[in-house]
Amino acid sequence: MLPEVNTAEEWDAVVPDEAVMRPGAKDLCARLGLAGAPLTRFPEGSQPVYAVGDEHVLKLFPGAAAEDGIAEGRVLTHVQRRLPVPTPEVRGFGAYENGWQYVLMSRLPGEGLADAWDRMPRADHERIVSEAGETLAALHALDTEPLADVLGPGDWSAFVSRQRAGAVVRQRKRGLGEAWSEQIPGFLDRVRPPAVPRPALLHTEFMREHLLVDAGGRRLTGLFDFEPAMIGDPAYDFVAVGLFVTRGDPQLMGRLLKAYGRTFEPSELLAYTLLHVYSNLPWYLRELPAPADGTLDSLADMWFGAL
Repeated sequence: MLPEVNTAEEWDAVVPDEAVMRPGAKDLCARLGLAGAPLTRFPEGSQPVYAVGDEHVLKLFPGAAAEDGIAEGRVLTHVQRRLPVPTPEVRGFGAYENGWQYVLMSRLPGEGLADAWDRMPRADHERIVSEAGETLAALHALDTEPLADVLGPGDWSAFVSRQRAGAVVRQRKRGLGEAWSEQIPGFLDRVRPPAVPRPALLHTEFMREHLLVDAGGRRLTGLFDFEPAMIGDPAYDFVAVGLFVTRGDPQLMGRLLKAYGRTFEPSELLAYTLLHVYSNLPWYLRELPAPADGTLDSLADMWFGAL
């Protein structure tokens, strides 16, 4: 029912088109024993994702992203019921047709933390970030060996070197001004992430948008979207934490790190911000405050400092 999607052009033509996607999703649901269940497509995310009734979620991966589908199915199975916060329970995953992969999972209860945040009192923010720190600690403590065949990057030091080599060009392509971009080489020469004695399972996008809270905003009820998971330095996961969970609030970062059980140098986390596969410093500078002196060292303290 779904056509092959192996190029960016095919992706743009097929994935956003519900006239193409919905019949395929309905056909797959029927094959999975969910014929007739109402389908509601979620507007967020790069992959097509559907609520299937009230209890299930179906995530589809075209051929161009088939490996991501396999990885997400494997990771969700690995973390299932092993974290302090619920994750989607896998009902099935595998190949559909024409290169497509799918993951059928349980639907988590709750409201997106990003939507609920501004309505929540400070005490709830503090409680939630503590739960987030405990969750990351549990995630990073899991054995990675069962996932080594499906998650990259393999050699973490080589990955860091590749990211360093392209860091300036990557940010300039995203529109970073010269005053910032000219600082990057020297900053990365001075701030080199240490060797990783024990690589951890990384979510890589641990952010409010991928966390759910209960109706009162008092506790976390879910963590989802493990599609971009990796195996590497635990510090790498704190890029998204600082940018999208604590958002430059040093007290919240301090509470989260206390619950996590370890601290990181702000400069190390900004270095990983520049090395992250999805790094977009111009966007972050629009979303978060920047220091008056315009230096990367001050930026590190402002975004990733902890009290």
